[in-house]
Amino acid sequence: MPRILALTWSKLRLPLLLALALGLSAGCGLLPEQIDETKNWSASKLYFAGKEALSDGDYEKSIKLFETLEARYPYGAFAQQAKLEVAYAYYKDNEPASAVAAAERFIKLHPNHPHVDYAYYLRGLANFVEDRSLLSRLGDQDMSDRDPKSAREAFDAFQQLATRFPESKYTPDAVARMAYLVNALAYSEVHVANYYFKRGAYVAAVNRGKYVLEHYRQSPAVEEALAVMAKSYEQLGLNDLRDDTLRVLKLNFPSSPFLGGELKSREKSWWKFW
Repeated sequence: MPRILALTWSKLRLPLLLALALGLSAGCGLLPEQIDETKNWSASKLYFAGKEALSDGDYEKSIKLFETLEARYPYGAFAQQAKLEVAYAYYKDNEPASAVAAAERFIKLHPNHPHVDYAYYLRGLANFVEDRSLLSRLGDQDMSDRDPKSAREAFDAFQQLATRFPESKYTPDAVARMAYLVNALAYSEVHVANYYFKRGAYVAAVNRGKYVLEHYRQSPAVEEALAVMAKSYEQLGLNDLRDDTLRVLKLNFPSSPFLGGELKSREKSWWKFW
């Protein structure tokens, strides 16, 4: 008799274990940590909870709360402000692409909002942060393949802010960053010109130098751009163009070290933005 009972139990044990496992699996969805505690929260409660998380540096939580607010209460002042707050939260969370997208969405949906100037500023900042190490990376990357897209877009956002909202409290900082970006972009072009020159692509080097003269004529990078052009013309056997370029270099930069002969790229520290 005991043997029969043992056999019976062994046959029943597997189905029972499977049933128990399935029951536990189904029950997992009811665990307390899976319950959305914000389910019945009002728009104001979601907003201020998001602001609190933002102040505490819990950017991931604040983003989730603001996006929940937008989804549940898409209309009203809290939803509008949440769109702007989430852009800032993404910026602080080192997610510049998401910050830019959120800022652009706010500008598109609320072009007349009293704080839309901040959206422009934030869009510029996010692009600026994404590309602020432009010059620090010059030596580590083949610049002929690099398009400093973020720097250009940051400049565009800051320029729009300065043009549309000259009295905005964010405009002075935007203008200062625009000056930085002009120089960064100009030196990026010079770096590419040097890259081409060292590899014997003299026509390409000349064209990069000309681009600096045409688009960034107020930048100190013009000095080195002229020097690269002069050396490239020399290598191409275009001595008249070389001499003309050297005359322009000497006229504008009489103490330039590039007038001494060999072209060298100087160390630059100006780009370290406060």
